[in-house]
Amino acid sequence: MIEAVGLTKRYGAKTAVHNLSFRVRPGMVTGFLGPNGSGKSTTMRMILGLDAPTEGRVTIGGHPYRRLPNAPRQVGALLDAKAVHGGRSAYNHLLCLARLSGIPARRVDEVLGVVGLREVAKKRSKGFSLGMGQRLGIAAALLGDPQVLLFDEPVNGLDPEGILWIRNLMKKLASEGRTVFVSSHLMSEMALTADHLIVIGRGQLLADMSVKDFIAHNSADFARVRTPDDAPDQRDRLAAALTEAGGSVRPEPDGALRVSGLPLPRISDLAHGADVRLWELSPHSASLEEAYMRMTQGAVDYRSTEDTRAGLLAQPPAGYAGPPAGYAAPQAAGQTAGWPNPYAVPPQQTWQPPQPPVSAPVPSPAPAPADPMIERDSEDAR
Repeated sequence: MIEAVGLTKRYGAKTAVHNLSFRVRPGMVTGFLGPNGSGKSTTMRMILGLDAPTEGRVTIGGHPYRRLPNAPRQVGALLDAKAVHGGRSAYNHLLCLARLSGIPARRVDEVLGVVGLREVAKKRSKGFSLGMGQRLGIAAALLGDPQVLLFDEPVNGLDPEGILWIRNLMKKLASEGRTVFVSSHLMSEMALTADHLIVIGRGQLLADMSVKDFIAHNSADFARVRTPDDAPDQRDRLAAALTEAGGSVRPEPDGALRVSGLPLPRISDLAHGADVRLWELSPHSASLEEAYMRMTQGAVDYRSTEDTRAGLLAQPPAGYAGPPAGYAAPQAAGQTAGWPNPYAVPPQQTWQPPQPPVSAPVPSPAPAPADPMIERDSEDAR
């Protein structure tokens, strides 16, 4: 089990983690969520003894990581898959780690088979793709057959087959009674993998609960209701009846109604009483992504804005007076008129038979201009 008590980390005037306390229990996959800059990586580094906490403590099985006897046999971690000597083969990289920890060499072949790298075991890791490097990092974490595993963005660079594999692997490890702690930004994967969530924002704890409870506490369920499109009076009549019954009704962009505060059977009864036909009556339950965005919207440090494209459009060169009179540039989808699209395909030209060259008359040479000095000499001679 991993336990953090009052964990705090400061870098000068900046506080990366503040008074953070939580437990990561064995037998389940615990997801570690938070926006960029929230302190997730710093927390995981403190768990592994790579950073010393300014205040508080964090232990694994009741002991700090640095005091664990032969820690690589008890704790496996993937924090940075690029932390590999590029000149070594995958096999030699794992063999060095095994010998440093007293792990039998046969274990190297086993983990290479687990992560699917046995065929490239003798190749240098500098030639590995992002997904292959990620698999090698996971193999290093599994090398000591540890009881505690930490993964930071484990699906980064993996293809769909690899994502399914690592998802099932983490579930299998947790079912064996191991402690599995996973940090990720992919809410869809956390919804399928994690049993419990620890959410932080700006270095502080926001939530420590099961996935099901997290979604229930941070979402608002509603029902989608749609009436016939050719009968707007029925839509208005139903909205009035639902509002009078205490429901909250909001129009959707596609013409449907979003109704909250009323159960589906009650909505159906009210529609029947108002003599309104329903084309749709469906429940909507929030996803983990929606619940996460709702909770962390006030703890986001790096927030993007809408791109207005101001100042990003190509400007004509200095002195350019526009296209010549009568010029009609081919228009592409979304292109504004008046400025030719340099990537537009020119229209096909109608084929014309080649015309024989026309022989032009050779112009006679122009008479040389009279030299005034020669004329003056002639006058003197006379």
